[in-house]
Amino acid sequence: MKTLVLVFHPHLEKSRVNRRLMDIAEETGDVTVVDEYAAYPDFRVNVEHEQELLETHDRIVLQFPFYWFSSPALLKQWEDMVLKSGWAYAGGRALEGKEFMLAVSTGSPADSYTHEGSHLRTMEELLFPFAETVRYVHATYLKPFLIQGVATASDEQIDAAVAKYPEALTA
Repeated sequence: MKTLVLVFHPHLEKSRVNRRLMDIAEETGDVTVVDEYAAYPDFRVNVEHEQELLETHDRIVLQFPFYWFSSPALLKQWEDMVLKSGWAYAGGRALEGKEFMLAVSTGSPADSYTHEGSHLRTMEELLFPFAETVRYVHATYLKPFLIQGVATASDEQIDAAVAKYPEALTA
């Protein structure tokens, strides 16, 4: 299985988690990693290139920090441009049979993403638009890889979580 990890982090050089995830993914066999903000600092996404990457991989991982209960802006731009009508849906089925997984980091701890927690919603609920997009383009949505509470996590805790990423990418 060939895995594609698309990293959407606008300040990767300052990241405590996503940089480490990207680095360990690059060391994992049969995994292609792309830093999308480095590739498209002007947000001018090369649609044909991105579609070719998707077509030549079996599993696509969208890796990003959870900003304001959503993704960074370039990921939304990428979705709008790359997942085109006639190619991904509405007569197109280029992504049928592909697997999609999210790799998401949150500043808040996991217990804040409950109905009783400070955010009043679960991560499953907050990530639902991604799950629905994947379903809509005839692909399979996999359980997200979550690293939560990074704002207060120690380096050791982050290292332990990051160490689980290669298995999640290839399992």
